[in-house]
Amino acid sequence: MGKLQEVLESARLQSAIIVLIVINAITLGLETSPTIMGSIGAELMLLDQIILGVFVVELVAKLLVYRTRFHMDPWNLFDLAIVTIALLPATGSLSVLRALRILRVLRLVSAVPSMRRVVGALLAAVPGIASILGLLSLLFYVFSVMATKLFGADYPEWFGSIGASAYSLFQIMTLESWSMGIVRPVMEVYPLAWIFFVPFILVTSFTVLNLFIGIVVDAMQRQHEAGEADAQKTLAEKNQSERAEILAALRSLRLQIAELGSKSSER
Repeated sequence: MGKLQEVLESARLQSAIIVLIVINAITLGLETSPTIMGSIGAELMLLDQIILGVFVVELVAKLLVYRTRFHMDPWNLFDLAIVTIALLPATGSLSVLRALRILRVLRLVSAVPSMRRVVGALLAAVPGIASILGLLSLLFYVFSVMATKLFGADYPEWFGSIGASAYSLFQIMTLESWSMGIVRPVMEVYPLAWIFFVPFILVTSFTVLNLFIGIVVDAMQRQHEAGEADAQKTLAEKNQSERAEILAALRSLRLQIAELGSKSSER
C-alpha cells in the first residue's frame, strides 16, 4: 500500500488527472453540438467512459490506501460525490442526470492546490458573509416596507407588495436600468423620490456589498498566511530531522574512530 500511496500522491499522477479533467470538460462541451455528435459522437462517448473509468480507479485506489482516513479529507468526499453522480444511470426519468456529468469539471477544484486555497478562504469567510447577508436582509425589509407604502399605490407593478418592492430594490441595488427604468418614472409623480433611492444605493451597493469583498479578501489573506506558516513549519521540521540525522551520523562516526583508536593502542 505504501507504493500505491506514493503513486497516488505523486505530482505526475496529479498532473495527469488535471489533464484528463480538462479533456473531459472539452468533450462534454463538444457533445452539445449536434453536428459534432453526428460525426464523432461515438468516439466522444467512448472517451468520456474511459476518463470516467480512470476517475473510478483513482477513487477505489484512495479507498484502499486511506481506508478509515478517507473521509477525514473533505476533498475525497467531494470527489466521491462527483464520481457517484457521474455513475448514476442517465436513462428514463433520470436522463436529466446526463447534464450533471459536467460537474466532473469541478474536480479541478480538488486537483489544483491554488483552487483549494480559494475555496478554503471562501468557506472561512462564510460566518462573516452570513452576518452581512443578515444586515442586507434587514435593510431590504425596511426599505421594501417603506417603498410599498410610498409608491405602491401609483406603481403596483414595481412596489405593489413587499415582494415586488424587494425585487425592484434588488434591481436598483445592482444598478441595472435603475435610473431610466425605475427611479426617473417614479420621480415624475414623486419628484423627491431620489431622497429615498439615493441613500438606498449608497448604503447597499457602495457600502454593504463592499463589505463582502473585504471579508473575502481578509479570509484569503489569512488562508495565505496560514499556508505559509504550515510550509515554514514543515520546512523547519524537515531541517530539524536532517540535523538530527547528521548529528547521529557524526556520533556514530566518532564512536567508530574511538573504537579504532582503542584497538590501535592495544596493539
